[in-house]
Amino acid sequence: MKFNEKRKASRFKMAMPVDYRMLRASQEAKRKSFTSDISIGGVRFIADEFLALTARMVIDINLPVPERSVSAVSKIAWIRKLPDDDKYEIGNQFLEMSRDDKERLSNYLNRLATP
Repeated sequence: MKFNEKRKASRFKMAMPVDYRMLRASQEAKRKSFTSDISIGGVRFIADEFLALTARMVIDINLPVPERSVSAVSKIAWIRKLPDDDKYEIGNQFLEMSRDDKERLSNYLNRLATP
């Protein structure tokens, strides 16, 4: 079976710390994970729990120094249970991000793309 690539932006495979919480749960403690890959349009990470496709979340990605974290409101684009594990791989699409955070993330990813 052949799949058509729907992504508009290149993804970079890398593990960076990420914190997330459900958008409507402002008092809830953030959960921690690591990215599997990232682009200007979204991020993939591992979660210890099932998250509904309808969920909206606030996600903070901790970019390496001298950068700082960037935040986005995002939605779950897809979810897949990992074989032989109680964890889930989450594909996340950014919905809202401040202009500064988007520029910071874009600059970081552009540096990665430049040999």
